[in-house]
Amino acid sequence: MNGFEVTHLPHPGGFVANPVIGKGSGRPVVCLHGLFGHEWGGLLDDLATTRQVVAPAHAGSVDLADLERLDGIPDLLLYYDDLFRTLGLDRFDLVGHSFGGMVAAEYAATWPERIGKLVLIDPLGLWNEAHPVADHLLSTPPVQNAMRFHDLANSRVAAYLKPPTDPGDIQAGLLRRFLVLASTAHFIHPIPERGLRRRLRRIAAETLIVWGADDRLTPRPYADEFAAAIAGARLEVIADAGHTPQLEQGTATSKVVRNFLG
Repeated sequence: MNGFEVTHLPHPGGFVANPVIGKGSGRPVVCLHGLFGHEWGGLLDDLATTRQVVAPAHAGSVDLADLERLDGIPDLLLYYDDLFRTLGLDRFDLVGHSFGGMVAAEYAATWPERIGKLVLIDPLGLWNEAHPVADHLLSTPPVQNAMRFHDLANSRVAAYLKPPTDPGDIQAGLLRRFLVLASTAHFIHPIPERGLRRRLRRIAAETLIVWGADDRLTPRPYADEFAAAIAGARLEVIADAGHTPQLEQGTATSKVVRNFLG
């Protein structure tokens, strides 16, 4: 995250300060991360060349005590709305990946007038018995990695998964991973479906859905379901990519997202 600024933004609801990552200038685009933390990397850098990028952490991923006052998706949406208003954001573009994609879709359906353009990258939020979403939470890290990526030998993936050598960094990484998994699980475990399908019709923003062709966590059929449920949505499938195409096929994903956002 070289060149990024981290602002520990006080939350008006009395929650723990949110470590918002920011970079760039121009029209604002908010990026909501997935199940495993701030993993935008090159996509954030690419967007920040022409836009103001704002990337908050999910509620509870800093202090699990915050979750005691967040009972479900409606509370989580109010948490984010308060945060966005504190940041001075009125109308903005919104990008969400995985769990963050689910939250982004929920937010765009709840406050359709506030979102200019919407990008959903392999979002959670729907459930199809014929294609169940994989249970990442109760899986071992190697199995989780196999769910997240199409090709573990991909150079970007291998570099990302390379473990640190410093004991302090190892411990800090494990703690971050535990917190973010626990914070997202609070809202989606055991089945990541909270009625989003009924609300997708309310999304008014021009919408791009990006999907890894070989996603093992949220299978490819969900891409078509999201595209069919959001009026006018455009679908881009990224070849040779799993659940995290912005890392595994960063160049192709960034090109598609930047061209869409303008």
